[in-house]
Amino acid sequence: MLIEETFLEGLILISPKVFNDNRGFFLETFNSKRYSDVLGLDLDFVQDNHSQSSKEVLRGLHYQKNNPQGKLVRVVSGSIFDVAVDIRKGSPTFAKWYGVELNQDNKKQLWIPPGFAHGFLTLSDSADLEYKCTDYYDPEDEGCILWNDPVIGIEWKIQNPSLSHKDSLGSLIEEI
Repeated sequence: MLIEETFLEGLILISPKVFNDNRGFFLETFNSKRYSDVLGLDLDFVQDNHSQSSKEVLRGLHYQKNNPQGKLVRVVSGSIFDVAVDIRKGSPTFAKWYGVELNQDNKKQLWIPPGFAHGFLTLSDSADLEYKCTDYYDPEDEGCILWNDPVIGIEWKIQNPSLSHKDSLGSLIEEI
């Protein structure tokens, strides 16, 4: 497993070891002991989610206010541009973002610790992603930052993504 630390403290890009042969491939998507040993984190995942989206669908930027979730994100099929935004109050990188392409070929995972907003843009015709969460989803606790917040300045490379009604009404980071 290859670990790449990003400039946002705690946000880690993971390349699992993949065993390929003429029959296909095998990889371990999560191993509690290995991830704890390598990342130095004691991860207690309580919920797994599976999301499917069509091309140019943008979901996010989602977070939970009082019960923030850590997320281990991976793409099962297709390709996405995955983004995490630091919303930790007092952090030296508050409102800074990191984006990476996750896809079925590179098999990379992104560990997004609690205290980050998360969103993604579907690049392929369709994409399936799965992510493990460290806390339960609570719709009463959910927040959403506007995808094109000018203070954050994410380079999505799209002008008119397909958004849910809820995501189109996201707040500016200054309001959270």
